[in-house]
Amino acid sequence: MYVVAITGGIGSGKTTIANQFAELGIDVVDADVIAREVVEPGAPALAAIAAHFGPDVITPDGQLDRRGLRERVFSDPDAKAWLNALLHPLIRQEMLRRCAAARSPYCLLVVPLLVENKLTGLANRVLVIDVDEATQIERTCRRDGVSRAQAQAILAAQASRAERLAAADDVLDNKNGAPETIKPRILALHETYMAFASQQASQV
Repeated sequence: MYVVAITGGIGSGKTTIANQFAELGIDVVDADVIAREVVEPGAPALAAIAAHFGPDVITPDGQLDRRGLRERVFSDPDAKAWLNALLHPLIRQEMLRRCAAARSPYCLLVVPLLVENKLTGLANRVLVIDVDEATQIERTCRRDGVSRAQAQAILAAQASRAERLAAADDVLDNKNGAPETIKPRILALHETYMAFASQQASQV
């Protein structure tokens, strides 16, 4: 399977762009969706988290208290390292399984922390959705209802814009975000990826 990884900082519009590829019939594997699924009630990972951090990270209805856990690990490097060691292999394994099971000519793998977690090797090609930091902060505050300081802290914890761009094979500038400007570029990328996938398939 020819895999195109799509990444970008918070507020860059990754999900919106990925949805447009899905409308073209491309299978999308989303790391964030998988990350939620591996800690659903009854999952072994959720039990391990509760055992490690205590029952207060579980909500009364048995769900993971994501915000509470995020606050716990944000300021505790050891706790964050433990959680990553538990979850990252599970998420990676499921991403690979779903990419292999994809039925479209190529597969789109959406990984927000692709660069941070050194996962570029999972893809044949990397598409970075790029916006400037001011736009990221504005969109994040508006979408998530967080303060400017909180949005800046999230950005600081992610790879820099320069680091993401250095890992890119393709860059889609999404500052404008207007469908009439984005759609033609998505179609052009789609045609490019279809050609690469076809070329790879002919060599197998």
